[in-house]
Amino acid sequence: MSDTPALRLATIADAPAIAATIAAAFAQYRGKLVPESGAFGESADAIAAELKKGAGAIVAERNGEMLGCVITNLQEGDLYFGRLSVLPTARGLGLAKRLIAAVEQDARSRGLPGVRLGVRIALPDNQRLFNSLGYREISREAHPGFYHPTSINMRKALEG
Repeated sequence: MSDTPALRLATIADAPAIAATIAAAFAQYRGKLVPESGAFGESADAIAAELKKGAGAIVAERNGEMLGCVITNLQEGDLYFGRLSVLPTARGLGLAKRLIAAVEQDARSRGLPGVRLGVRIALPDNQRLFNSLGYREISREAHPGFYHPTSINMRKALEG
C-alpha cells in the first residue's frame, strides 16, 4: 500500500463513497450559502444514475480510502466539472489541483476545446484557486428565485 494518493476513473460502484465524500467536503458550507448548495442533496442513487447516463467521475484514493472526487459532464462543447470535493483531513495535499488537471487531461483526450465550472460568488477563495489555474469568468447567473447573480461561470480554453 502506498501513502501517495492515486487518481482513477470512478465506476457506478463508487457512487456511495462519492456521495459521502461530497457531503463531508461541502459540510463547511452548510448554512453559509444562499441558496444552500445542491451538494447537500446528492445521494448515491442520484450519482449512480448520472454515471449510468454518461457523466464521468474521477476519484482520489489512498490505501483504498476515497479522499476526493470530481464529477464531469459535457456542456456546450466543453467538459464541465462540478462537486470538486476533498475531505477536510486530506486538504493541503494538492488533490484539488490534481483532480482539475485530470479533468483537463480528459477533455484534451476527447479533443474538447475547453473546461467549464461554476463557482459561488460567496466563495472568493475558490474563485482565486480557479483563476490561478487559468480559468476566467465568462458569465454570472442567478439561482432560481434570486434576482441577483449568485454564481460565476468560468472557462479555461485548452491547448493541444
